[in-house]
Amino acid sequence: MNQQSLKMTLRNLEEAFEDLIDQIKGFFPNSSTRTTTRYYLRGLLSTIERKNSWQLAEEEGFSTPYRFQHLLGRALWDADSVRDFHQHWVAQTLGIRQGALILDDIGFLKKGKHSAGVARQYSGTAGRVENCQVGVFLGWATDEGHTLIDRELYLPAEWINDPARCNQAHIPHGRPFYTKIELGQQMLERAFRKGFKPAWVVADAAYGASYPLRKFLEDRDQAYVMAVPQTQSICQGFEKIPAKAVLPHLKANAWKKISCGLGSKGERFYQWALVSINCPHPSYHRWLLIRQSLKEKDISFYLVFGPASLSLENMVKAAGYRWKIEENFETAKGEVGLDQYEVRSFTGWYRHMTFVLLALGLLRRTQNQLFPAEASSSMATFKKNRRALSR
Repeated sequence: MNQQSLKMTLRNLEEAFEDLIDQIKGFFPNSSTRTTTRYYLRGLLSTIERKNSWQLAEEEGFSTPYRFQHLLGRALWDADSVRDFHQHWVAQTLGIRQGALILDDIGFLKKGKHSAGVARQYSGTAGRVENCQVGVFLGWATDEGHTLIDRELYLPAEWINDPARCNQAHIPHGRPFYTKIELGQQMLERAFRKGFKPAWVVADAAYGASYPLRKFLEDRDQAYVMAVPQTQSICQGFEKIPAKAVLPHLKANAWKKISCGLGSKGERFYQWALVSINCPHPSYHRWLLIRQSLKEKDISFYLVFGPASLSLENMVKAAGYRWKIEENFETAKGEVGLDQYEVRSFTGWYRHMTFVLLALGLLRRTQNQLFPAEASSSMATFKKNRRALSR
């Protein structure tokens, strides 16, 4: 990118930022809060490496992070209303139909025991049990681009059963226990109410293995492609078997080499096979979709639900949407401070994550408009060029 093109890009990003600030100002009734919001979002979008309150304050020329701490913890504004605005904004940008809603969770490693929801629990980020918080997120992906549109903090039962601890972390009184799957379903319900009409709902095996979640989608006639473990029970005729039991019966010509989308190293090609399974729905079908890597021969399984006319290629494309939320997590962590917060309260977590949704959406929107051919690439190269220009 030459200097003139880069300057034009920066100008477009700055104009988009000012337009966003103008659109959200009504959610912050206090003028001081509106000003601090502008500083905080600008900090999240800046080129500094660490984006906690201290570093953001230093970037904006403040001697202490008090303004940002007040914004995240005590200022009067409703994070859910801002989230709802963000969803509407994303729908206008990426479209509201024929995309995929994607569920996933991510762990945030934490020290101590006072941050809301922190506990010794499995973190997919670390790949093991760690002291961490777990956030459940919903992504939206279309052919126009992809971003995150919702967030929920998982609160383990040990927190819900300790009212005093909940009170210290500003968790709402009487908050019930919700599993990650239930939090995911709540976010899907909100997206449906907001008018999102996805062609697919996509999730990994932690969610795909949940019969209640799948039934919730089937009752809505909502097509899905959801990963499941190899031990997942499926029904063929009068027989109930684990998913892996179909492998010995697949013929060589059952496999078809298909790309499930672009990755960082080009097209993601796998071998795919499809097996019809029982479905009580009068006009929809269920299938077991099987993916095999070309080299390592690793096998993955998916349950698919949708109209009988669905093609294998459409199912594979839907399965490929699963990586979009991983790309969003990577970009959000590297570029807009997803995992760099230092808030302990329930309120602070939701507010920070709401700002992250806005910042990531703005980056994605600018990237998609200016570099449509590179929509799946990281923003890191652009930010590196921006640093070089600012010297």
